[in-house]
This record gives sequence, structure tokens and C-alpha cells, in this order.
Amino acid sequence: MDKKPAVARRELIKAAATITAVVPAIAAATSARGAQADQTQLAHQASTEPAAQPTTLASVPLSPDTTLTIERRGQVALFGFNRPTVQNRVDPATFQALARAIYDYDHDPSLRAAILFGHGDNFSRGIDVEAYRAVANSGGPLAGLTHVVNPLNYGQAQRTKPLIAAVHGDTWNLGHELFLSADIRVAAANTNFGQDENTHGRFPGGGSTVRFVREVGWGNAMRYMLTGEHWTAADAFRMGTLQEIAQTPEAALDRAMEIATKVAACGPLGVQTTLASAHLAIDAGEAQAFSKLAAQYSGLYRTNDFIEGLTAQAEGRPPVFHGN
Repeated sequence: MDKKPAVARRELIKAAATITAVVPAIAAATSARGAQADQTQLAHQASTEPAAQPTTLASVPLSPDTTLTIERRGQVALFGFNRPTVQNRVDPATFQALARAIYDYDHDPSLRAAILFGHGDNFSRGIDVEAYRAVANSGGPLAGLTHVVNPLNYGQAQRTKPLIAAVHGDTWNLGHELFLSADIRVAAANTNFGQDENTHGRFPGGGSTVRFVREVGWGNAMRYMLTGEHWTAADAFRMGTLQEIAQTPEAALDRAMEIATKVAACGPLGVQTTLASAHLAIDAGEAQAFSKLAAQYSGLYRTNDFIEGLTAQAEGRPPVFHGN
């Protein structure tokens, strides 16, 4: 009787045992010098915060009254903006719906990847400014809500699972900031990126002053944010915010689905740990900047320049700003 398979199995078991013993030792040795405070904080959080209960993400089909569609395809969730008559501008209700959907996705054990896209001709031209004025001074659209994750992925509650952005057409302002908050990004060739709040007396209050600068460098980011000029998918790919360009919006969504399916086939704990480790490397240095965005944004809502920007936009004329 051939004993080689048995020997091979024994060797494999020995190798696995060695890896099992060595990997934690390596991890402990390399992290012990700088992670004691983090471990203490995590232990404290674990002892004081109740464990989140598993959820089931509910589907929301496309209809004229639906502003955010939710679709499940196997282990992948798809979130789609559906306000095409206003170029998919995001109002507080839609932002809240997305925040709840991301929370449910993040806590649904049957889902491993998600995609954010837009129905119609555009991904999103950003926030619905008039609709947001009502919540600008009340802590933002998520103030007081539970079981939500900020779609911009900063603050205390953040995603632990991956999100892929598939954009096309106009992807401006908040739309671009949601794009930047994704872990992997695909865009159609017709995508028109913009971060033009300064031309309207506002500023990028959803994270571009942090993430755009980090990803493309100071000069590239300021080149577009301070002038309000737009850029193409080819420009975004050159600067590094975009991973792939597809020829059409449909092809961009299909490609995002292919990537999401590959991610979903990977070990979910490994994927989540990869994201957590990467965020540890960058989030601490950005926390202060993110924490001040809401106050900075709401402060601009009370200025004459903000009112002038809105008025000029409505009247179809260039604004005249006075810095007050």
C-alpha cells in the first residue's frame, strides 16, 4: 500500500500547525511595540458596547417614487440613486436611506460586497442644496439616528465591508466625495468629475479636502477645488483616484459587478481585516479634519456669499462674491 499520500497529509498538517503558531507570534512581535494603547481602547470598547445584531438587507425595487434602489445579487448588494429629474442630487431623505442600507449591508452576514451607482444619465451632481438647508444647523442628516453608517465613511460608525463605486455622467461635489469614499472605483468614459463648490460660495464639505488631497497630491487637488473646473475619467485615472475606465455606463456597472463577485469569493474575515488595517494607517491623521467638516459647512450657509451663489445660480448669471 502506498504510504506517500499519508506522508503528504502529515507534512501538510505539520506545516499548517507551524503557520498557525508562527503567524500570531509574528503579528504579536511586530505590533507589541506600538499597539498597546490601541488594544486597551479596543478592549474597553468591547466591554462597554453591545454587540450589533445581524440584519437582513431588504430589497427596494426601481419605481418612480423610489429615490434609492436596493438589489441583492447573490452575495453582492447594489445601491442605486434614482432622482434623475434632478440629476440624482442627494436630499437628506436619500442620504438617510443610503446610511440605513449600508448599515444593514454591513451587518448582513449573507452579503460580502456592495456597489453604489446611479440610475439615469448621471451618477450624481451632489447634494440638493435647498433641501439640505433645513438640516445644516441641526448636526446634519444623520443626527440622532441609530442603525446607520455614514455613506461618506468617516466618523464613529464606518463600514467594515468593501464598497465599489460605478459612476458615469456628471459626478460632482457630494457625488465625487461618495466616489472617493469607495474602496474600488470604476467609471464610464463619459464621466464628468467636478468639485466646484467654491464657485457657488460653498466648500467641499464631504471629505474631498481630506481624501482628494491625500490621493492626488496637494497641487492636483487644489487645481480643481479652488478653480471649480471639471475633469474627465482619463484625468481621474491619471491622478490615481480611478482604477478602471469602461466604455459605457452599462459596461462600468458590469465591470463593478465582476470585481464585487471576485471580492465576495475571498475570505470575508480577511477582506474586513485588510480594510481595518489599511484604515488604521490613514484614519488617525485625518480624524481632526473630518470632525470639523460639518461645522465648517454649516457656517457657510449663514454667509452672504452662500446666498449670492444660490441666487446667481438660479438667475443664470456669474456670482459676485464679497467675502462676507
